[in-house]
Formats: sequence, C-alpha cells, structure tokens
Amino acid sequence: MSLKIPSFVVSVDWLLEHLENESLVILDATIPKVGSKTIEILEEKSQIKKAHFFDLKDFSDAEAPLPNTMLTGEKFQQKAKQFGINNNHCIVVYDDLGIYSSPRVWWMFQLMGFENIAVLDGGFPEWKAKNYPIEKFSHKTLSKGNFTANYHFEKITFMTDVLANVSSKKYLVLDARSEGRFFGTEPEPRKEVRGGHIPNSKSLPHTDILDGTKMKPTDKLKMIFETKNPENKSLIFSCGSGITASILALGATIAGIKNHSVYNGSWTEWGLSNAPINS
Repeated sequence: MSLKIPSFVVSVDWLLEHLENESLVILDATIPKVGSKTIEILEEKSQIKKAHFFDLKDFSDAEAPLPNTMLTGEKFQQKAKQFGINNNHCIVVYDDLGIYSSPRVWWMFQLMGFENIAVLDGGFPEWKAKNYPIEKFSHKTLSKGNFTANYHFEKITFMTDVLANVSSKKYLVLDARSEGRFFGTEPEPRKEVRGGHIPNSKSLPHTDILDGTKMKPTDKLKMIFETKNPENKSLIFSCGSGITASILALGATIAGIKNHSVYNGSWTEWGLSNAPINS
C-alpha cells in the first residue's frame, strides 16, 4: 500500500521513519536564493539519502520570456513521467535553505492534481542538524512513471485576472517579497524591472510565516492571514517570479484557507509591463 502523507509539511523524524518505504520519493528542489551571488556546483553538494534532484528549470517553460513559467498540464505530465513519478508515489520535497524553493514544487504538483506530497519542515539544515543519513550528490534515475496530470485552473492566476482585480477588488493580492521591494525602496534583483507593488495589494513577506527554517505553527499562520485579510476575500499570492509566493500558498493551505492561487508571472511580469504601480 502506498505511503500517505500525514500533513502538508512533515518533520525530518517522520521522513527518517519512512525512508525505506518503496513508494516514497524524495525530491531535492534546491535553487540559489534570488539575489545571491553564490552558485553551488551540484556535483559538490550533499543531499538526503535516496534523494533525487528536481530541476525547477526543467519543469518550467523554457520558451517563455519570464522565469519559472508553469508548463501546461500535458507537458508537466510528460516531464513527470520521464522523471519517474507514479500516481501512487508519496513525495517529500525539500531544499538546502530550509523552506524556500521546495513549496514551489509542492504547489506545482498540487496544481496538477497530485496531493500526496509534503514539504520537509526545516529542509536539509534540519536533517543535517540531527545527523540523519546524507550522501554525496548523484544523478539517480527512476523507471518511467505513469503520472497523470489533472490541472486545477483555480490554483493559478494570470495577468489579465490581476489587472481586472485592480478595479474590481474581488480578490486580495498578498505580495511575498520583502517590504523594501514592495514599497520600491530596495532595488529589484532584475534591474530592468520597475519597483513598487500592484495597486490594492498588501505586503506579506514570506519570512513572516516562517520560524527560521520551519513553518510557523498553524494557529499563528491562521492569525497572520486573518489579520491581513479581515474581509475573508479569496487570495492571490505574488512575489518576484512565483517561488516565494508558493510559500504563502503552503502557509495558507496549512491554515485551512482554500480559496487562493499563485500569480504565474508575479512581479517580474507586472514590473516589466505598463501596468499600474503603487509605491
């Protein structure tokens, strides 16, 4: 019988307990932090025992002008099959920064209708701190999988929707970038992108829902989202290019909020366009 995740985030202790389960697939979704000048050479890094490296670039639309653009359901299904993902797999995804890029992969699979996936709370730093088994990075392969995508369009938002929302104010846009970037007092990592924020949006830096390398407790997450959204509107999450917006999506899901989506183009698309900006 396939292993089932107990929650949207799992502890390193839970992962260690189930490390040898045949249906378990561990994904290392590490990417460099935006703005970081450090580029780690894959072959020199360590990883959790049995982990497979999940290249976010390979699962993004390489032909799109914007970074981290989601694939269609058909293309994602094809990529996941080639990677070796099966419908009965249990996936745990982590990254080297704790909780940074791993929620993006969690959200991508949620978007494709796959729910038996969890983010490792604390990620690789927590795993290493407990001296749990690691190994040198290697390109391991899985047999071709049978993954089937069931695209959930309600989990993703596009620029036309966000533009319409500037007038309608039907949704609340929460921005996961730093407050400095939100208010245009810090430069954008991409120099060609304007500073500021989407009109009527609110700032919720992704670090505000984290406690170090871990997610804050559920009760605190509920309080944060209730404070930001007293009118209980459906939420749209934005950031620079869709990575840290996915952290907010994970936090909202843990808090029991169902009506939310991630803005696919995020601030990179908005800031490159002639769309209205506040600062």
